Amino acid sequence: MSKLRIQKVPKVEDRKLPIFAELDELADKIRVRAFNLFAGRGFEEGNDLDDWLTAEREICWPATELDEEDDEIEVKVALAGFEPEEIEITASPRELIIKASHREERKKPKSGKLAGAHWSEFRSNEVYRRVPLPAEIDVAKVSAEFKRGMLEIEAPKRKKKKAVRRKVKVSSAK
Repeated sequence: MSKLRIQKVPKVEDRKLPIFAELDELADKIRVRAFNLFAGRGFEEGNDLDDWLTAEREICWPATELDEEDDEIEVKVALAGFEPEEIEITASPRELIIKASHREERKKPKSGKLAGAHWSEFRSNEVYRRVPLPAEIDVAKVSAEFKRGMLEIEAPKRKKKKAVRRKVKVSSAK
């Protein structure tokens, strides 16, 4: 079990971290790919969501699960092949952003060919996942662990302030 560093953004409107700009660029790539899938079907309507989800899977999204309890939200993200130090987590009151990236190094002999390999699919690998949350969380208390390729994030819900009933004396003016 490895503890992970979490960037904590206390306010929803605070979008200054570079991860937010990276996600905007990624959304543009997904939008273009989804449109190309739509165009490839001859602009037939009815599969818009499928096109979008296919584009997300092709470009960057790892499998994810969100579980909501009364006082906590738990998010699990499959990140097989990554090391804890390659994972970045950003938590804001209404979303979690997970970014994992690593580079596979291929050893090449002087001839420029892969040593002993006929072909290779290893490459730089970068995945993102933005998880909108169904309730506001207490960003300061978010924690995460990574074991056996599974990232588990626990995000306690922000406690709602209870309304306080107060008796008010009303004096009548005479």
